[in-house]
Amino acid sequence: MKRKLLLMLLVLVFTAPVFAQKATTIWIVRHAEKDGTNPKAADPDLSEEGKMRAMALQKELKGEKIDSIYTTNYKRTKLTALPLADRMGITLKTYNPAMQKQLAEYILKHGEGKKYLVVGHSNTIQELIIAFGLEKPVKDLTEEDYDYLFEVTIKGDKKEVKVNHYGKRTSS
Repeated sequence: MKRKLLLMLLVLVFTAPVFAQKATTIWIVRHAEKDGTNPKAADPDLSEEGKMRAMALQKELKGEKIDSIYTTNYKRTKLTALPLADRMGITLKTYNPAMQKQLAEYILKHGEGKKYLVVGHSNTIQELIIAFGLEKPVKDLTEEDYDYLFEVTIKGDKKEVKVNHYGKRTSS
């Protein structure tokens, strides 16, 4: 009887930290459709379709309690996140897409139990997923792919990415 009790106590002591860990969730999206009326514009606004997609993102994540929203320093990423940020009373934080590895490291170190949204670009969002220690979830993103919503979940050593879609379907 004492052995069984001791064995149960040892199991509890060594498994308690695993159960105590809280999941970190990071939703990663590409900015919504940009206004292409001026092809020379370095920092275009969103198109009307892009504004509708930004609203669709806000509706998709409205039930989540997002702790922080990160965007690059471009209007199209900020405008994609703004409806959700306004609804939740969150101030947007800017990150440099060349430093996404550092962003991933920061979230991994300080984000246990928190929820994030990161808005990037077609050529950076999968690299961010890789920076979290996961495989690239889709082959390649094209200039027409705007509807992907990647959900990265991290709990201890367990990491996974789910591929979802939101708003009007644009990817194949």
